Amino acid sequence: MNSIKLDAHAKINLTLDVTGKLDNGYHTVRMVMQSVGLHDNVTVEKTDDGQITLTCDRPYVPTDGRNLAVRAANAFFAHTGLVCPGLRIDICKRIPVAAGLAGGSTDAAAVLRALDTLFETNLGLDTLCEIGLTLGADVPYCLRGGTMLAEGIGEVLSPLPAAPHCLVVLCKPAFAVSTAAVYAQIDDHMPDVRPDTAGMCQALAQGDYNGVCHRLYNVMEAVTAVRHAEIGQIKDILLSCGADGAAMSGSGPTTFGLFHDPNKAQMAFNRLKAIFPDTHLTEIL
Repeated sequence: MNSIKLDAHAKINLTLDVTGKLDNGYHTVRMVMQSVGLHDNVTVEKTDDGQITLTCDRPYVPTDGRNLAVRAANAFFAHTGLVCPGLRIDICKRIPVAAGLAGGSTDAAAVLRALDTLFETNLGLDTLCEIGLTLGADVPYCLRGGTMLAEGIGEVLSPLPAAPHCLVVLCKPAFAVSTAAVYAQIDDHMPDVRPDTAGMCQALAQGDYNGVCHRLYNVMEAVTAVRHAEIGQIKDILLSCGADGAAMSGSGPTTFGLFHDPNKAQMAFNRLKAIFPDTHLTEIL
C-alpha cells in the first residue's frame, strides 16, 4: 500500500469547564467531547524524494512546518526511528479553521493513523496518543473520537455512552478567537456559572436527549461572547429556529445547535448560511 485516504472528523464540546492552571502554564479542564460528521479528507501517499510535502485546497492554511499534519509526520518518524522515504499529504479542508472544532488536531491524528497503516508499524492507539499529545492536547481525543470525558489538559480520556443521534448546525463567524486570551481572562475572573459535567455524563448514560440538550454549557462562552456579539446572535437564531440546545465549542467562535427535527435544523442552517457563509449542517456520530 502506497496511499491511504482518511476522514478527519470535527469535534464539539457538550460541556467545557476550566478546573485549574499548572505551573507550566497549561490549564486543566473537565469536558465532554463529541465527534460530528463534518470532516476533512486527508490523503497520505509515499513518495521517493525524501521530502514531506503538504497541499491543501484552502490557500489560507499553512503548508509548511507550522501545520500540525506536517509536525505529526515528523513526530511519527522521530518516534519510530524510520527514515522517511518521502510523503505527500493532501488535505481537503471542510472544517472551519481556528474555530474551536479541533480541525488542525484531527488532521494530525489522521496523519498518524495513516502512517501507522502505511508503514505497518502497529503502534497501537495508546502509543499513537502519546505521540499525538506532543503535538497538542486535542490530538489524543481526535485519535479515539466518539463521546469522551476529557480531563487533565484534555489528554485523560474516559469513554462515555454514545450521545443520542441528532442533527447539528455549526456556525463560525468570520473572525478567530485567541485561546490564550480567553484563558487569560478566565484566570483573572472565573465565570460564576459552571457546566454540570456530571449531569451531562448521567444524561448520556441514560440516553436522555433532552437532558443532554439542557446541560450544554461552555465556561469559555461567557468570556468570548462578551467580546463578540455574533456568538449571541448565532445562538439566538439557533434557538428561535427550534434548536433543542445550543452552545459555543472550544474557545470559539463556532457555535452549534442540536436538533431532533430535521425541518427545524434545515431552517436554522438556511437562516445562518445567509448571514454567516461558514455554516454547516451535520450530525452527531
